[in-house]
Amino acid sequence: MATTRSALTQDDIRTLVKGATPDVRAAAAYKLCRSIDTAPLCDADRDTAQEILRVMAGDAAELVRRALAVTLKASPLVPRDVALKLARDVEAISLPLLNFSPVFLDSDLVDIVRLGGPVRQLAIARRPMLSRSVTDAIAEHGGDRAVAAACANDNADFAESALQQVMARFETHEKVLAAIAYRNALPLSVSEKLVTLVGDHLRDHLIAHHAIPADTALTLAVGAAERATMDLVDEAGRAADIKGFVGHLASEGRLTPSLLLRGVAQGHVTFFEWGIAELAGVPHHRTWLMIHDAGPLGLRAIYERAGLPARLFPAFRAAVDTYHAMEFDGGARDLERFQQRMLQRFLTQPQSASREDVDYLLDKMDQVSAEARAEAGVSQSA
Repeated sequence: MATTRSALTQDDIRTLVKGATPDVRAAAAYKLCRSIDTAPLCDADRDTAQEILRVMAGDAAELVRRALAVTLKASPLVPRDVALKLARDVEAISLPLLNFSPVFLDSDLVDIVRLGGPVRQLAIARRPMLSRSVTDAIAEHGGDRAVAAACANDNADFAESALQQVMARFETHEKVLAAIAYRNALPLSVSEKLVTLVGDHLRDHLIAHHAIPADTALTLAVGAAERATMDLVDEAGRAADIKGFVGHLASEGRLTPSLLLRGVAQGHVTFFEWGIAELAGVPHHRTWLMIHDAGPLGLRAIYERAGLPARLFPAFRAAVDTYHAMEFDGGARDLERFQQRMLQRFLTQPQSASREDVDYLLDKMDQVSAEARAEAGVSQSA
């Protein structure tokens, strides 16, 4: 073998096999592993190197096997049969490979998660990448530490069903729930379920960073009814995928006339457009034209097709008219000015909305006014 003959002598290999003490053989094993890992290998050299690694893996001395596991933990040159053998070894030997080795198949990792115990599960959960088949196994069979580590690993690909299973298994385990809450992205159904299980701090994080309907969060947290001061339409205004957000609300039966009214009264006109399109079953671009550019009868036609109550039409009409009458300059106060004007106009119309909606909008107008006063005070003091 060219590599072992040039970088290592036959004495090194002989020492590995026949060294008098474990320390001597471990030193030879480390030297051989370093050479195998760094030297270019032809096919013949690779085959010889793998046979040497099999000899190391069968050595009775733990020091020798550990030298192999630690030195080549991330190397693709370790034969799969050797990696599987060492994965069943003592933890000091198995864990480095389980953490990093690229030679394991997903099916190997799934089997180890099922049968390997909590420490090996944890090592796998911390790998640089985890496929869905492996996270499915961790969700089903993993202990709390492994599940928390996998959920905290944003390179772990979790199916929605796996996250639901984790929440069902660990609904009272704060560390597991926190690991899910702090993932970079969560399906909406997971966010909604999670918000029922966590405390105030994590609930605030979910509302701020995920597409969790804020009214649902508040309702579940304090037993309120649909009316809420932390509002779903505020979340709608921040939603990156407004079409998907509206579609989810509709599928859950929560895309209500009251919600649309509250949204448009706060200036979330895009949310209103997509909501009407969803309820009417009309593409968004056609809905937009009927609302904004089809004359006075366009809005009424699409409104009626959406099945919204006739008594609320004047309020929606006032919202759209106010929107058209406004001049937006792209400044930070555009939305605030619209909200103030829309709420004032709505509340001076003959009342067609429910008392709850009127109270809600009054609260919002108070909030908008308070924020405007506070901002003005800061500007003056500056």
